[in-house]
Amino acid sequence: MTKMIVGLGNPGDKYEKTKHNMGFMALDLLAKDLDATFKMEKTFIAEVAETFVNGEKVFLVKPQTFMNESGRAVKPLLTYYNIDSSDLTVIFDDMDSPVGRVRLRQKGSSGGHNGIKSILTHVGTEYFNHVKIGIGRPKHGMKVVNHVLTGFDNEDDTAAFDGIVKAVDAVKFYIDNNDFAKAMNKYN
Repeated sequence: MTKMIVGLGNPGDKYEKTKHNMGFMALDLLAKDLDATFKMEKTFIAEVAETFVNGEKVFLVKPQTFMNESGRAVKPLLTYYNIDSSDLTVIFDDMDSPVGRVRLRQKGSSGGHNGIKSILTHVGTEYFNHVKIGIGRPKHGMKVVNHVLTGFDNEDDTAAFDGIVKAVDAVKFYIDNNDFAKAMNKYN
């Protein structure tokens, strides 16, 4: 069995600490925990790290296509490495949850998230694992695009980081136990 863990975000220093990059931040922490190093794979327009956990190969992927085109990187990697969508896990920000809240689902719609919309379109199914990290709703009439492309207020920083840590713990539990339903029961 081979697993692919994808973290969604936007490439470049400008977006590094923004709410929309929760997936990238989680994947960076996961790579550190698994002692894996990202390398740019220009063919796939993604940074990819490979590692083994309990004898099973695990790919960590950060698409470099910008959020709205994430599926353009994910689908070719699934095809190239012959990974079924049921072994795909995507970590991303969720505006419909409070800051730092983590929700795991085995399938689902995009919920208006453009990165997930792109993956659904390219992969052709909603049957892949979703790990959502809450970023909360825009405050004080702020537009959605401004909300997701800014960092967290000081008051939300700790909760956001705690959400990243919890999401990484959930993914590690899933990889160790090879059972996403079990991870859902433990972390939801």
